[in-house]
Amino acid sequence: MATVHHRPFFTPHPKPRRVKLTTSTIRCSKPNNPDAFKEKKQVHVDYDAGTHKSSTGISGIRKCDLTKRHRLKVDGDRFQKDWSVSEVVERAIKLNHWEDVEGLLNRWVGRFARKNFPVLIREITRMGSIEHSIQVFNWMKNQKNYVARNDIYNMMIRLHARHNRIDQARGLFFEMQKWSCKPDAETYNAIINAHGRAGQWRWGANIMEDMLRAAIPPSRSTYNNLINACGSSGNWREALKICKKMTDNGVGPDLVTHNIILSAYKTGYQYSKALSYYELMRGTKVQPDPTTLNIVIACLVKLGKYEEAIKIFNSMREKRAECRPDIVTYTTIMHMYSICGEVENCHAVFNTLVAEGVKPNIVSYNALLGAYASLGLSGPASSIFNEMKQNGVCPDVVSYTSLLNAFGRSQQPRKAKEIFDMMRQNNCKPNLVTYNALIDAYGSNGFLSEAVDLFREMEQGGLQPNVVSISTLLAACGRCCHNVKIDSILKAAKSRGIQLNTIAYNSAIGSYMNGGEYEKAIALYRCMREKKVKPDSVTYNVLISSCCKMSKYTEAIEFLGEMRDLKIPFSKEGQLAVAESMFNMMKMEGFHPDVIAYTTMLHSYSTAEQWEKAFAVFQEMELNNVQPDSVACAALMRAFNRGSQPDKVLLLAEFMRDKKIPFIDAVFFEMISACSILRDWKTLTDTITMMETSLHRISVGTLNHLLHSFGKSGKMDTMMKLFLKIVASGTEIDSSTYSILLKNLLAAGYWRKYIEVMQWMEDAGVSPSAQMYHNILFFAQTSAGTENATAIRERIGSLKKKSDYPIMKSNERDPPRLTNALISSTNI
Repeated sequence: MATVHHRPFFTPHPKPRRVKLTTSTIRCSKPNNPDAFKEKKQVHVDYDAGTHKSSTGISGIRKCDLTKRHRLKVDGDRFQKDWSVSEVVERAIKLNHWEDVEGLLNRWVGRFARKNFPVLIREITRMGSIEHSIQVFNWMKNQKNYVARNDIYNMMIRLHARHNRIDQARGLFFEMQKWSCKPDAETYNAIINAHGRAGQWRWGANIMEDMLRAAIPPSRSTYNNLINACGSSGNWREALKICKKMTDNGVGPDLVTHNIILSAYKTGYQYSKALSYYELMRGTKVQPDPTTLNIVIACLVKLGKYEEAIKIFNSMREKRAECRPDIVTYTTIMHMYSICGEVENCHAVFNTLVAEGVKPNIVSYNALLGAYASLGLSGPASSIFNEMKQNGVCPDVVSYTSLLNAFGRSQQPRKAKEIFDMMRQNNCKPNLVTYNALIDAYGSNGFLSEAVDLFREMEQGGLQPNVVSISTLLAACGRCCHNVKIDSILKAAKSRGIQLNTIAYNSAIGSYMNGGEYEKAIALYRCMREKKVKPDSVTYNVLISSCCKMSKYTEAIEFLGEMRDLKIPFSKEGQLAVAESMFNMMKMEGFHPDVIAYTTMLHSYSTAEQWEKAFAVFQEMELNNVQPDSVACAALMRAFNRGSQPDKVLLLAEFMRDKKIPFIDAVFFEMISACSILRDWKTLTDTITMMETSLHRISVGTLNHLLHSFGKSGKMDTMMKLFLKIVASGTEIDSSTYSILLKNLLAAGYWRKYIEVMQWMEDAGVSPSAQMYHNILFFAQTSAGTENATAIRERIGSLKKKSDYPIMKSNERDPPRLTNALISSTNI
């Protein structure tokens, strides 16, 4: 704006007269366009191809919005283009990062408006291309109208953090201060987040101290970023300290904070602590989200609590659930089934994922592929691999390694090598796990020389072998009975500085034993103890079983004593090896096994789930005229049930009747299990008739098992009549029995009987748990209907009010309501 002052003309008067000054305003710029930086949806439809593409465009300051002197510079220049900001970003991204990005930007008319610069950086960093963003940022700093701004630096720091370029992000943080650009809270949050992604929590703590010295108060995001920095490196203790400091400073934790703490526990392998923290979290007003439940499910899977993990997963899939499962949830459940070897369930979860409209990613495909590969099912694994490629998901190194492993486990090493070569042809570089899988494929199928050649090739390619590579080769030597190679592999491990662990020692000891080199195996075991590598149950299982095969029973007993001194628990195989060695030694020494010895062997084979051997021992027992007792028969029944032979359990029960062998509690339990599997309700009813005379002597576990069998089959009336008979027999009823009744009644929709049983509990002095109240109220909300829901809430409310009644005395046998039910009950 220019102001022109008009001076008055000369006058002969002695005194100058006053002249009114006038001003005129000259505008050199156009008013700003208020819609310049508004986001506008743009849709492009190709009717011929049947496709459409939607995008968000930003115009920015265009040529018509520039000042007059800048418009004059570009007028008449055919090389100057009046592009929008979105068009500039699109053209810059299409260029290779080594091409002339500056030449493109120098043709852009909008470069004369500095307001375009932050929007340009924001849009190009949103695309995630760091090389293009760096070139645009360097060009921007050379412009005359550029002014350093916090938001521009913050965006660049966050972009470098996403690409794990921590040193460059730190360099930008110091560079902005040299440009007299004072960092704000967002800047500190961005640089702390950058160090958190890299696990450099000490750097993050130091930066936070600088933030406090600069008199900038940390926000909740600042604390969350620093806690995440500690948690991502597994330092959960430091994460808790910062969380406490956060609370002390008056900044309360939110859901993100709780999720970060849970993730820190998970990363630090503190799965039980994570579950305890989750229980505390549920006591607050913070509602969990899918991320929270995903972490909880992952911790439950790590602890082997698969049923609880499935329960949470199913609760997330309910119609009115607030937290719906996402791709991470489904993948975690698939991984759980893969660990359990239940590949059908794993595939069923994958199909559910697709049916729910969730697009599978590379991680979910790899989980399914790994499930088939772990069982050596190369055919289905190949189908999944091809399906992945057909759906546009590019296989990565994990995909190729899983498929290779599937062929290796299915005894097709040549096919595994073809996958390895195909992997290289597709520019996917094999890693150490890939090489180890191929070495195992060769070694497990007797191709030891090829496995050794691959070991050397791996070293020549710059990959250093690890203890897994050595263990795989040692196990291969044992299968191929190449004792000379075992010595050379151990020397190779020593020359490369690879410290053998327990698994490697087990492989070497087992290989020596398979080759008949007993002395070398024992020497290696002594070396293992000298180097303070702790043996496990597998070590002693190999030693004891090998000694038994060589008839070295005295040495087997010595190893058994060492195992007990070290307090190493028996594995199933170890227990079986010890039992077999003792049993064979007894027979070799001329002793005749009695019923106790035979029963011990039956129990060992039952634990190892080898029902054929258990049955053979039982037959040998009869041939030697040793009369089996109830305990022996129960052990054989258990072996039959574990071996999926329930019909043989009932035949054995007939044998016991013929031999007049008394039925004990363990026998009844196995008979109930067999009848439930076979759905033979007539035999189960006959079994109950046999039990009626001794119901008061039957354990609570067996009775609960019986009640649950009827409840699971939908026979609610039979279940309730049996319960009343149990009460009439004087058997002590605890909360577990009531819990089984309530669970089955609610599953069948018998809500009135459910409330009645809860009243029985109150009268008997057994307080219903909070979960029991929650279950019936949840049923009222979801499945009972409006009228029934109101009635359920009223009856549950009155029941809660009566819960303060005094507990029944011990001399009061039956509660009033239960007595009436007993009177009206009939025989089953």
